[in-house]
Amino acid sequence: MTQHDIQEPTDNILPPCQVACPIHQDVRDYLLAIATGDFDRALALIKASNPLPSICGTICAHHCEDECRRHDVDQPPSIRGLKRFAVENSTVKVPPSEVEPGSAGKVAVIGGGPSGLTAAYDLARQGCAVTVFDREPFMGGAVRHYIPFYRLPDGAIDQDIAEIAEQGVEFKTGMELGRNLSVEQLQKEGYQAVLIALGLPVSHGLKIPGVEGEGILYALNFLKEVKRDNFKFEGDPTVIVVGGGNVAMDVARSAVRCGAAKVKVVCLECGEEMPAFPWEIEEAKEEGVEFNPSWGPHAIIREEGKINGLELIECTCVFDESGRFNPSYNEESKKFISGDIIIFAIGQAGDPEPLKGQVDLDERGRVVFDRRTMSTSRPGVFACGEMVTGPGTAVESMKNGRVAAQAILAHLRDEPFDSALLEEPVPLEKLESDVAEKITRIDRHALPMMDPAERVKHFQQAEHCYDAVDAINEARRCLTCLAGAERIEELCVNCLTCVRICPYDVPIVNVDGTVTIRSEQCQACGLCLSICPAYAIKFKTPMVDDAADAIEPAVAELLEKANSAPAVLAVTCGYGAFALPEVMGYRAENIAMVRYPCIAKVDTLHLLKAIEMGVDGIVVVGCKEDAKASCPHKDTVGWVEKRIGHLNALLEELGLGATRVVYRELSFSEIDNFGALLAEAAEQFKELTPSPLR
Repeated sequence: MTQHDIQEPTDNILPPCQVACPIHQDVRDYLLAIATGDFDRALALIKASNPLPSICGTICAHHCEDECRRHDVDQPPSIRGLKRFAVENSTVKVPPSEVEPGSAGKVAVIGGGPSGLTAAYDLARQGCAVTVFDREPFMGGAVRHYIPFYRLPDGAIDQDIAEIAEQGVEFKTGMELGRNLSVEQLQKEGYQAVLIALGLPVSHGLKIPGVEGEGILYALNFLKEVKRDNFKFEGDPTVIVVGGGNVAMDVARSAVRCGAAKVKVVCLECGEEMPAFPWEIEEAKEEGVEFNPSWGPHAIIREEGKINGLELIECTCVFDESGRFNPSYNEESKKFISGDIIIFAIGQAGDPEPLKGQVDLDERGRVVFDRRTMSTSRPGVFACGEMVTGPGTAVESMKNGRVAAQAILAHLRDEPFDSALLEEPVPLEKLESDVAEKITRIDRHALPMMDPAERVKHFQQAEHCYDAVDAINEARRCLTCLAGAERIEELCVNCLTCVRICPYDVPIVNVDGTVTIRSEQCQACGLCLSICPAYAIKFKTPMVDDAADAIEPAVAELLEKANSAPAVLAVTCGYGAFALPEVMGYRAENIAMVRYPCIAKVDTLHLLKAIEMGVDGIVVVGCKEDAKASCPHKDTVGWVEKRIGHLNALLEELGLGATRVVYRELSFSEIDNFGALLAEAAEQFKELTPSPLR
């Protein structure tokens, strides 16, 4: 795309973060809600599309961050960390479904992991009577049994499952397919659809010399024993972990906490190719894990039956020219690393045994499965989850469960279904370089972490939650893509005012002299809104209109209880210190408060309306930058002061005085003075003649 090409408008274009999220969370709007202090709205928006917000806020792979447009500037906001903040700072519940429970049919879900739970939730919300069966004592699947406590405490899982139960989903534990549970029996009991949502519970190993004998462990069994049976090593062994993925990182870091004197990771991939998430690798290194990339296991060396170490062979290439896993080795390059225990963490597979006799399997023991209809060989029986998708992240499994739920609903309604026809949103393209270079750089606020020397001593959660100040500031780093200005063609007179004042050069002049506002590049600062003489610019989202609409009822309520004290309207920024709970909850008898998503968006006409209604004075309060926060917008204060000066001059001409509107600033460090600042402004208005318009 050239510098001034415009993405073709379509209702299906969304911010790239939302498109990248497998379940298409409304990231922009819940970050905006956090940035403006409305934590309840943030959680409500999250729960509108996510039935596992506590789990996702704790361990989600945050695919959204990978595609965030702020990558073109500095670093994306910590979206996953902000989701956790919303979960831990609000108690908003999902409202009950308006569909009569049980009216849509009766469905059984076999498997209580993220995929099965998401499907169950969606089906229940659509009126299905849903029962989830799982062989374990507790629901949660892989996230419950294999992800270590230092990453995901049980409490987060319990919180999500409890709310799914509130939607009417029934849970039955200790029920294992092929043992005390069968598809045939479920269908006899009246279940009109059965969803098999099993995971990959079998860890792979390697057939290399020396693998038979004691000292060999497998990733998933090890992680489960650690988490559920408090497994500990005896005798301070050196542990070698074979594998370079996320499970291998969980194994290595758990081994450190289980008493290993030393933990060494061996993997075929070079450091840049390792499939584990970069932050998982970094945190493992912080905890003392040694890495041996580009080396593959060649033979396990034993002495008198006990493991003495692992012979390695250099891996020169993991994938062949067609991108398939096909490692190449340098037979002349080998080395030996010492160790007492070897844990294989090189991948997982499904267990075909429970499925035999339930649905058809192929020659490799995999479910015969139609991805387009989400169905198995048995009528009315569907499948989802890693059993059919292969390994992935929890949120990817959730998406797959959501598609399965749609397929089941179509089946219950006797309607056709084809997952290939499901419409996917289109991501907004990258920022243009001429815009990106003008955006204020603001450092990402790192999530607080327990010190490595302390966290390796136990399995307590290593990552802490943001406090309110950091959460508000981190959320404010969001660029609010597609929320900003657009041109109303029939009102625009092409005066070029917006072109002159935009600090990001978003409006451009076309060859015919007309103006185009590149809405897909707009940074939503709002400077153009009220400077446009023809009012030919509006915001795509209702944030500004909502703030303006709040002025009249706020002033009306104020004047109803007005006493001898001046009636004052306080128009504040909605971000920064003004989003803190203590400011959000501020009340004073003679002061009405209205919060704007940045005071750059305050229009002179909005303030004139309050004057016309009879307020004695208006104090506009903006953000003052300090060590805790930086305003992402440019030229805000200058333009606000110009508008206030213009308004006061107009009021003086009308005989109402030249100081009825004042500007003040406040920083995080001065937040305790907020009430005093407003009181001081009110005192200033006492010196004026009370408004004759009241």
